[in-house]
Amino acid sequence: MIIHPQPITEVFVLRSRIGAPAGTVFDWHARPGAFERLSPPWEDVRVVLPSPGIAEGTQAIISVPVGPFRREWVAEHRDVETGVQFRDVQLSGPFARWEHTHRMESVGPGACDLEDRIEYALPGGWIGKTIGGGFVRKTLSRAFHYRHAVTAADLAAHQRTPQESRSMNILISGSTGLVASSLIPFLTTGGHEVIRLLRVKASSTLQSTSKEVVHWDPDGGRINLDDLNGLDAVVHLAGEPVASGRWTAAKKARIRDSRVIGTRLLCEALAKCDRPPPVLVSASAIGFYGDRGDNVVTEASAGGHGFLSEVCREWEEATRPAAEKGIRVVNLRVGVVLTPAGGALAKMLTPFKMGVGGVLGSGQQYLSWISIDDMIGAIHHAIITPGLHGPVNAVAPAPVTNREFTKTLGRVLRRPTIFPMPAFAARLAFGEMADELLLTGQRVQPQRLLDSGYPFRHTTLEAALRHVLGR
Repeated sequence: MIIHPQPITEVFVLRSRIGAPAGTVFDWHARPGAFERLSPPWEDVRVVLPSPGIAEGTQAIISVPVGPFRREWVAEHRDVETGVQFRDVQLSGPFARWEHTHRMESVGPGACDLEDRIEYALPGGWIGKTIGGGFVRKTLSRAFHYRHAVTAADLAAHQRTPQESRSMNILISGSTGLVASSLIPFLTTGGHEVIRLLRVKASSTLQSTSKEVVHWDPDGGRINLDDLNGLDAVVHLAGEPVASGRWTAAKKARIRDSRVIGTRLLCEALAKCDRPPPVLVSASAIGFYGDRGDNVVTEASAGGHGFLSEVCREWEEATRPAAEKGIRVVNLRVGVVLTPAGGALAKMLTPFKMGVGGVLGSGQQYLSWISIDDMIGAIHHAIITPGLHGPVNAVAPAPVTNREFTKTLGRVLRRPTIFPMPAFAARLAFGEMADELLLTGQRVQPQRLLDSGYPFRHTTLEAALRHVLGR
């Protein structure tokens, strides 16, 4: 006779005050992108089949890591009370039992208490609880404290949006990139419609197959003007990754051309529209300033020298046709975006977690960083703030030296940082890129964001790292 261990149910509860009405919080959860916004960036969770919304009996399928493997998790919405609560019940997945109740209880006209209550059981009964119980409780605590922080901050940002800008049609290029992958769900949960500007091959048609996609061929100089009419905003983020691979002549040409040629094509097309968008937010980079040592630079500072400085100058100049048309153009000079989902921080995590991270070069070069949530917040702020135009530094107000960054990341991860990489070793490993990205720096201040009233979510490096890493 086979004896099956009885599941042992445990309960996890987290309750937070949210500065928005219960109905608004419910609607935020019900919109496309909510799952992506609530998924911690340190967890490799993938949507297989998104839920069509929050309605009785609707289902979603996600893929989650279970040890070295992956498993599909099927959940169904039940006990839905619009504006009050809904429950996710596992139909199949990694738990012996999982029932997650989301409840919003009004505490006045402009606030509510958000409660997440999870009743769960691990497979294997007492054995499963003994082996994995502590890990699961810690994982849930990390994840749901992150979720509540994101929910509160996102809703606060949308509450600050002027009424006339709370439902916009926004075109986004580079929509599969690191920043856009967070920006798009932030916008859709806020009630905006997002249209993705996607590349097609030169031989392909530009005919768009849905209202959510617009095609273009920047290499071939093709874009359909009809698709650009009547937009409320455009966010241009497309460009060849800078920090992947050595800078060969071909790589440098792709870095330059993907930014300059594509930006010029888009801006010339927008300038020809009968109904152009009121605002274009176009990415640039703090590489514009070149190596500035420990001198503080703002948007009023002159450009520097070197390959990246030249690319940034040409990149920003390529937006001129849109500005001359009367479109409000914001050139967002982006710093190092912090998220474990990709970019510089993701590359650092493995060696630092292994205890072999350390200072690069002298360690005195400044690193101007910004958390991924403030990055998307700065873009949103640029869209909805009429007084912002021209260069805007997208960095946190507290740049740090490479040595400070190294020590802070080590402290957050609880790992030593005693293995430096001398300058000559960085040059051997990365070539020209080492001198432009790793061994030089800029001490940048976000003066125009501060002057225009943008409220940073993370003003210190340690707070930002603890948030994005769940530490």
